[in-house]
Amino acid sequence: AKDALDNTEVPVGCLMVYNNEVVGKGRNEVNQTKNATRHAEMVAIDQALDWCRRRGKSPSDVFEHTVLYVTVEPCIMCAAALRLMRIPLVVYGCQNERFGGCGSVLDIASADLPSTGKPFQFWKTFYFEFSQLNIESKVEETEHLRKILCSRIRLVFSVKSLRGNILAFVSH
Repeated sequence: AKDALDNTEVPVGCLMVYNNEVVGKGRNEVNQTKNATRHAEMVAIDQALDWCRRRGKSPSDVFEHTVLYVTVEPCIMCAAALRLMRIPLVVYGCQNERFGGCGSVLDIASADLPSTGKPFQFWKTFYFEFSQLNIESKVEETEHLRKILCSRIRLVFSVKSLRGNILAFVSH
């Protein structure tokens, strides 16, 4: 967490421990990478996946026996990632009353999450059109992609009454 703070990040740090060995560690890298998903937990998950690859171990077997130690309660995004990775125990130093996904705001571990099912047809169409592009400059490419996305995406937000969950549905 101190390393994150020293690098102008939100001071969060974590360790993933499997069989008394640190298999992943992370600190927030959001500002440094300009990637809003690079929370400490996500960095640690990536390191743990690399650890599994280097040792020829099954990530699912490792994660099911891994404990995450983190300075602050994981946010909703990270709690969902930890749930998907089947991390059985998360130990945190303090609650995250704004974004906590382990009980402070939402309890992702016990939430009834719907299956996402098959990918939307939209993405298949989008990637096909994207692969057919032959654009000279990055500026033109970016503007063209923006137009494709704007013409095909319409976001509809529905607020689920229980605990203020927000579900976003994509349609075209």
